[in-house]
Amino acid sequence: MTRPEIVLVGVDGSAPSLHALDWAAAYAERVGWGLHMVCSYSLPSFTAASLDGGYAALDDTAIQEGARAVLEEAQARVAGLGVPVTASVATGDAAGVLVEMSKDHGLAVVGTRGRGGFTERLLGTVSSALPAHAACPTVVVPYRDGSSGTATERRDGDTVHEVRRIVVGVDGSPSAEAALRYAVQQAEVWDAELVAVAGVPVGGSAGVLAWLPSQIDHEQVLADIKAGLDVIVDRYEAAHPGLRIKRIVLDGTGAELLTEFSTAADLLVVGSRGRGGFRGLLLGSTSQAVLHHAACPVLVVTRRCAEVDDDGGADAAPEDALTS
Repeated sequence: MTRPEIVLVGVDGSAPSLHALDWAAAYAERVGWGLHMVCSYSLPSFTAASLDGGYAALDDTAIQEGARAVLEEAQARVAGLGVPVTASVATGDAAGVLVEMSKDHGLAVVGTRGRGGFTERLLGTVSSALPAHAACPTVVVPYRDGSSGTATERRDGDTVHEVRRIVVGVDGSPSAEAALRYAVQQAEVWDAELVAVAGVPVGGSAGVLAWLPSQIDHEQVLADIKAGLDVIVDRYEAAHPGLRIKRIVLDGTGAELLTEFSTAADLLVVGSRGRGGFRGLLLGSTSQAVLHHAACPVLVVTRRCAEVDDDGGADAAPEDALTS
């Protein structure tokens, strides 16, 4: 199916959300899409016993006005880009609102603040729930000490985010193939360098495959993974003339390698199985870890997104992929 060509971004007036807005607006301008900003709020809830009878009804007028003021500031921030902009105030939990609205948008963007240490492992509700449940791909834009990453300067002094290097994790799974498909699309949109990374977690530092026989030929494992990666990447290069994808196979888990590469990339693309039910409340371990620690924006593609977009065309991934 064809997705609506509109970027959805959640704003709340905070520095991380405005930083995400900048990224979303730059993307919309690059691809010629529209931009929709939403500011959501929910009224505080109290137990009946804590309220006097005369104060049970809460007036949300002031909260609505505050939300509109946030949107006015956001609209002023992106004015002059030549991007069609719409905005709305919504009531309800921010994560739930964005998940529901993602059904009618081509891309969702949200910001998050990286604080370091243990707290960085706990993403905000929105930036963790939206990628797991959105009906469209989601970009999580980290905000750290005001750093905007790679950017160029506009004539009026505003920063515009440019994506010049994209890194995608590939392990042969269907979700990773979907991520590669999206990464190829983004590389063509931005005319960016694309790097496909595969990890081999059999080294001493990774430890996750310590049960493997000690006599395993590590060099042969590296060669096999490289050969499998070449098969996948060669197919995408053949389908996209002019596109060249750099291939890297290194010791380490996918999460470790992608997090390390994020310091020299402008966009990471990761796939996630996105299971339903309670298990669907969490992304896969790799995508979670990357979201927690990446230094650049992360585009998350769940299986649900891939199934919606998969029309069986030339880019549809066949089954002869490198096994994870």
